[in-house]
Amino acid sequence: MNVFEAVKQTVTTRQAAELYGIRVNRHGMAVCPFHNDRNPSMKIDKRFHCFACQADGDAVDFVSRLFGLPSKGAATKLADDFGICYDIRQKPSVRPKIREPTPEQKYQQKENHCYKVLTDYFHLLREWKQQYAPKQPEEEWHPLFVEALQRESYIEYLLDILLYGTPEEKKALVAEQRKEVMKLEQRIAEHRGGSPKQFGAEPER
Repeated sequence: MNVFEAVKQTVTTRQAAELYGIRVNRHGMAVCPFHNDRNPSMKIDKRFHCFACQADGDAVDFVSRLFGLPSKGAATKLADDFGICYDIRQKPSVRPKIREPTPEQKYQQKENHCYKVLTDYFHLLREWKQQYAPKQPEEEWHPLFVEALQRESYIEYLLDILLYGTPEEKKALVAEQRKEVMKLEQRIAEHRGGSPKQFGAEPER
């Protein structure tokens, strides 16, 4: 099986897009990286299609456009990054040179990372709000339940800016929340690696 067949049978465009930092919402829509898109106008699933600039194709086409690679170079990159086995004779003797990300692409990666961390934390807050809600009126409130009540609306507000705000609002948020996002990322990692009791002992504020 050659590299094109192996990749097309294994990787969807959505999987590739998310691996390379493109944020896809629950409706399968994303901000198009191929034109100056302000709101999600690209549908991404097995294939992709932008309703604004009409960019269209499969995972190989997407990666080819995203990194400025020829089709074979894009397929090889996908196979390497996803650990897909294919006929070694199809590999080029020299790895294709990947174009250095532009400043806009570097910013987009930061914005996508910010959105992912805030989304993960928002989901945790909702989980805690249900899981640790007091069962009796006189029961002492769990620290994680308190944190969920205090922060859920604010985190949802930040996510709304990243989804629907102007480019200036999004850039300001990413810059202002950089340190907070780092703290939340560490906090999420601690939660996934430790017990809820330990995690709830000293919530970040």
